[in-house]
Amino acid sequence: MTVDADWHLLVDELDRVHARERQVDFWLRDDDAVEPTTPLDRLLSLAASHAVPVTLAVPPAPATEALARHLSGRAEIGVAAHGWAHRNHAPREEKKQELGAHRPPAVILDELRRGAERLQALFPEHFVPMLVPPWNRIDAALSPRLPEIGFSVLSVFGPEKPSPFPLVNTHVDVMDWRGTRGCRDHTLIIADVVERIRQVCGDVEGREDQSGGTVGLLTHHLVHDAAVWDFLERLFTATSGHPACRWRRTRDLIDR
Repeated sequence: MTVDADWHLLVDELDRVHARERQVDFWLRDDDAVEPTTPLDRLLSLAASHAVPVTLAVPPAPATEALARHLSGRAEIGVAAHGWAHRNHAPREEKKQELGAHRPPAVILDELRRGAERLQALFPEHFVPMLVPPWNRIDAALSPRLPEIGFSVLSVFGPEKPSPFPLVNTHVDVMDWRGTRGCRDHTLIIADVVERIRQVCGDVEGREDQSGGTVGLLTHHLVHDAAVWDFLERLFTATSGHPACRWRRTRDLIDR
C-alpha cells in the first residue's frame, strides 16, 4: 500500500497512542444484511483477511434462512437487531424513523421482542443483544424499556451522550449520504477517525477525555462504490497490525 500524507496522520496518531502505552478499540458495524450477496461476501472476506470482526445489523422481519446458513461457523461475526422491518413510520415532513413516537410504545416493543427472538433462532451462534435503530433514531422513551425485551446495549451514530441505557455507537461513516451517495473523501474520513481516537485516548498533549469509548466504523455493504472498498482495504491494513489498535467483537464490547 502506498501511504500518502492522510494515512500518515492516522499512523502517526496510533504511534502516539502506543508511545503512551495505550490502546484504542475499533469496531465495525455494517447495516442492512438480509441475505447472501456478492457485496456482503466481499466485505466479510476483506475483513477476515485482516482479522477484523464484523457486526451485521440485520432487520429481523426480512432476514432469510439463507443468510443464517451463509454465516454458519464464522465466529468473527456478530448479528444485532436492526429494528424490526426497517420500515419508516414517520410522516413525509419528518426524518425517517421506525422506532419513533408515531406508534404506541407497546406495539414497537412487541416488534422488537419478536425480532430478537427471531434472530436468536436464526443465528444462535451470532446473535448479540444489541439494538441498532434504523436510520439511527429511536424515541428516547423506549430506551429504558429495552432490558424488558432482552436487549443489553443500544447502538446509534455519533458520540455517546448520557443515557439510561448502555451505548456502543458508531462514530465514523464512510458514506456521503447527503451528496454523492458514494464514498466520502478519504481525507475527511481519516480526519474523523483521528479526531475520535483523540477523544477516546487523549490528544497529542496527553489530555484525556475519559470517555472509555471506541472508534465505531459504520458501513453499508450494499451501496459501496470502489472508493469505499479502497478505503476499507487501506484502513484495515493501517490498523489491524498496529500495536495501539484492537478490532473488537460485539460480544467484547457488550461484556466490557
